[in-house]
Amino acid sequence: MQSRPALRRAFAILCLPALAAGCAAGGAAVRVEGDGIPAPLRGLSGDATRGRTLVAAREAANCILCHAVPGVAIAGNLAPSLAGVGSRLDAAQLRLRVVDQRRIVPTTIMPSYYRTEGLVDVAPEYRDRPVLDAQAVEDIVAWLVTLR
Repeated sequence: MQSRPALRRAFAILCLPALAAGCAAGGAAVRVEGDGIPAPLRGLSGDATRGRTLVAAREAANCILCHAVPGVAIAGNLAPSLAGVGSRLDAAQLRLRVVDQRRIVPTTIMPSYYRTEGLVDVAPEYRDRPVLDAQAVEDIVAWLVTLR
């Protein structure tokens, strides 16, 4: 089994092209309450169909690199399966985990998909740009809550 630093390095090497492709300008501050973000980002409504497409794609989010995803044949095993996550966590909890999992688990290898502040070793062209825009985060959350 690889150590966490080795996994982080491997993840960074594998994900840099995917992260670059998914960067979007305009990350905004969010209000965290407990272990969740109760309000949808920028007041947006998510679309579960688009969210499933984003989760299953090997593009910006690249969730299948680490997570087993229901209905996707090839998926990762570095992180928990997403099967049943909607019965374990509510939308606010899922939103915080997508926005910035490090607030929950500081040693996670999961990238912060919407947070931009405080990140290190970010190429200049990607600084201050979240990996996922607010709409993509809300779409993913809308799909994850359906996984019961």
